[in-house]
Amino acid sequence: MTTEPTEIDATDLTIDELAARAGVTVRTVRFYGTKGLLPPPVIGPRRVGHYGQEHLSRLALIEELQHQGMTLAAIERYLRQLPPGLSPHDLAIHRAVVASWAPDTAQSATRAELEQRAGRSLTDADVERLAAMNVVRADGDGYHFDSGLLRLGVQLLDVPLSLESILAARGVLVEHARAAAHELAELFRGEVSERDTQDVRSLSAHMHPIVVQALLTTFQRSLREELSEWVPPSSGPSQVG
Repeated sequence: MTTEPTEIDATDLTIDELAARAGVTVRTVRFYGTKGLLPPPVIGPRRVGHYGQEHLSRLALIEELQHQGMTLAAIERYLRQLPPGLSPHDLAIHRAVVASWAPDTAQSATRAELEQRAGRSLTDADVERLAAMNVVRADGDGYHFDSGLLRLGVQLLDVPLSLESILAARGVLVEHARAAAHELAELFRGEVSERDTQDVRSLSAHMHPIVVQALLTTFQRSLREELSEWVPPSSGPSQVG
């Protein structure tokens, strides 16, 4: 008999569950709260604090900024500059953009640790889909994974796409991303050919995040326009039948 995956509700976590899901200590969660890096929990019965998906997404973003070498003071300034009212999905996208120019942050885990970080039990088919998305890679008896990409990949597990479609989509994205990177590199080559090595590195460091953000914004807009051509716009409550 096949057991359906069980998902831990990320809208009602205790501080211990939040820390386990995020891969940090309870002390770290409390410290971030006192520094204003995390919004306060919702206080429930018996004065117990309850945390949700926004806290998980913020912890993931903080972790990514730390991987880039930012100090705590710099992270505080960075988070204060974010637009107010960002949803967990917005924070996840923001973290993915940050990760796109950060150093490789692959971590190792056992199957049990991987499921704990994913926040749900994972079937062999789930792990295969995550591997197809290049989120998880088997390594002996364990796995290599990126903590931020894992959260995004787990969300995609519930999207009704076949493994073949995921692989095809990944191929399309890789092919066109490489083509765009090559064209941009050729475009900038003339600008940096007369500069010394230090100037080139400085230009690259400044241009990389700007280009990635521009590509993400353009892609989101283009995809929305493409989908609008064959997905009818929503007009009021959805009707069945």
